Amino acid sequence: MNYFPVFFDLDAQKVLVVGAGEVALRKVELLMRTGAAVTVVAPDIHPELMRRAGAGLIKLALREFVPEDLSGARLVIVATSHRALNRWIANLSESRGIPVNVVDDREASRFIVPAIVDRDPVLVAVATSGTSPVLARRLRERLEALIPKRIGEAALWLRSMRRTAKSQLRDIGARRRFFEAVVDGPAMRRFIDGDAQGARRIAQQLLSTSSTAPRAAGEVALVGAGPGDAELLTLKALRALQDADVILHDRLVSRSVLDMARRDAELICVGKAAGNLGSTQEQINQLLIEHASAGKRVVRLKGGDPFVFGRGGEELEALAAARINFSVVPGITAAAGCAAYAGIPLTHRDYAHSVSFVTGHADKTGKEPDWRALSAPGHTAVFYMGLARLEHIVARLLEHGASPTLPAGLIVQGTLPQQRVIVATLATLVKIAARAALESPALLVVGEVVALHESLAWFGMPKILDASQSA
Repeated sequence: MNYFPVFFDLDAQKVLVVGAGEVALRKVELLMRTGAAVTVVAPDIHPELMRRAGAGLIKLALREFVPEDLSGARLVIVATSHRALNRWIANLSESRGIPVNVVDDREASRFIVPAIVDRDPVLVAVATSGTSPVLARRLRERLEALIPKRIGEAALWLRSMRRTAKSQLRDIGARRRFFEAVVDGPAMRRFIDGDAQGARRIAQQLLSTSSTAPRAAGEVALVGAGPGDAELLTLKALRALQDADVILHDRLVSRSVLDMARRDAELICVGKAAGNLGSTQEQINQLLIEHASAGKRVVRLKGGDPFVFGRGGEELEALAAARINFSVVPGITAAAGCAAYAGIPLTHRDYAHSVSFVTGHADKTGKEPDWRALSAPGHTAVFYMGLARLEHIVARLLEHGASPTLPAGLIVQGTLPQQRVIVATLATLVKIAARAALESPALLVVGEVVALHESLAWFGMPKILDASQSA
């Protein structure tokens, strides 16, 4: 994040604008809405700025800039057509510790002015770190269409309820749940639709119910984080992350997914790398029970889908035994997500009529999967966590009838920008994978459908192909 987003309170504060053309006029119009005391310095003045100065709305200096103009300024905006002058003023401002923005000169600016959706007091600012103002404006236009016109009035209404809610609901968690119920429910919909009286009536009923109800019991949501790309989260998963007080997450849950959580949520990593010590399943179960028993909303965040090799069932059994309320939010499992991003359809009527998901780890009892069924023609086998036992898996498939020329693929860091895909045959896969020095997480796909990757690949880094296949 190149810029730290902040909102300045400029009421009655001096803001200096150097330059007085069309661009400066747009900046002054925006600044005046904040209550800032705007001073414009320029030898030539736009007629509209002259009119506003005549009306006493801004101060005007009809001359060239001098360093003394910076005295007392909280912000400086430079909008002249002379680059050398702009840079000189920027350097002077910087030396005095005054934040400065030079229009269309990101390198000379200490701050940038975002595109703004104004629903006072609700403000939404969109910035592209100065790389593309046009893109920022287009995003603002989309947000303008999505955000209700009366959302600012709704914010003032919610503020008016804060004192009453605080007096009746002593627990901060109870207050948060009350306001979430108002914002997410029929009260807010009524207010946005123009029925303020109906909205207040519903909110008062909610407050009365909340104030007399016993402390809310904690709960656990078992949430699938998907294969990595944060945009593959479901809407329900996003809501759970935003509502959670505590999030227990696997090591492989991507940073971009965790960034979707509420900023003040407690994040606890309970995952482990292959072969390394980490939280045991019993410890994870105990943490879930402890936090939920304390009345907190807990999210157990797992990569992929929590019910596909995620031990989600074991955790729910522990919660059920402890009489903890729980729910499940499915996620896109790694097999579906990574294969799609690699351009490998898991089923295709010309190549495969069935698919199996198999864990690459050895069963704790030593029991092996049905290798003959996995090796059958017209079948796709997907091995989770198969990189560590790749040689063993390939050997067992070949022993049980799979052709040495059967296509096989490894998908590493699937759905993420650093995704890599290796396509080979069972006979050559182990050697090519060793040469590529791959690291987990990796997904192994075996079957005729893997051959479609060469023509259907659409995402990520260039693929690594077995040279013998392309000969």
